[in-house]
Amino acid sequence: MKLATWNVNSIRQRESHVAAWLERVQPDVLFLQEIKCEEPQFPALAFSALGYKAEVVGQKSYNGVAVLSRIPFTTTHRALPALPEGDAQSRYIEIEVAGEGGGGITLIGIYLPNGNSGAEAGYAYKLAWMDALNARAAELLAADTPFAILGDFNVCPTDADLSPGALPAGDALVRPETRARYRALVWSGLTDAIRALHPTGPIWTFWDYQAGAWPRDQGLRIDHALLSPTLAERLTEAAPDRDERARQQPSDHVPVVVTLAD
Repeated sequence: MKLATWNVNSIRQRESHVAAWLERVQPDVLFLQEIKCEEPQFPALAFSALGYKAEVVGQKSYNGVAVLSRIPFTTTHRALPALPEGDAQSRYIEIEVAGEGGGGITLIGIYLPNGNSGAEAGYAYKLAWMDALNARAAELLAADTPFAILGDFNVCPTDADLSPGALPAGDALVRPETRARYRALVWSGLTDAIRALHPTGPIWTFWDYQAGAWPRDQGLRIDHALLSPTLAERLTEAAPDRDERARQQPSDHVPVVVTLAD
């Protein structure tokens, strides 16, 4: 099974990029973030022609997540269950696909809040969102459910996950409270797929549009795939697809692809 995540920074601007990438890489499931449109504007028919069914949790102009899958799935949640009802931001989608032996595998796509906007209120929302995500992961672990969480986490877990000087110490992506919650999520029993296979060295998934970040290779690793124990045992490959950042009018993020053995 090949799983992928990609913050496309507007699906209407990047529709052709995504379509070409699907044809080339052929993932089984692709989670998208920052689609920046409501469901009626999402180009589902274009992806259906390639064999991918879409489920969209959209929002006008901002945020928004979606999943494209060429294997059958059931949508189980369109919002993070542990968050208070009435959250207006579209950042979470959860589906279930069939696993070996008839059991289900839960796959979660997230667009975790950045936390730098809205002063401390924005950062408080980020931390509350992370607490709710940790609570959902704890539920799934307690139920011994095979699951994966993929998406734009807006977290650089360690100093090795960003270029020197790329962010100030007070940035929400690297603040101690942010990193502590990410560590708690991983230490609960999850595996960071990329670091499991590439434990050292710079690996970036995001390069800012400003200040020549891409030509200078000054990036961040903020797009992650976390695997529950039973899925981690099946992990064979995990890496960002850097080639996408070099294309014309790219997203500032690249896809992250994770392959699990049968």
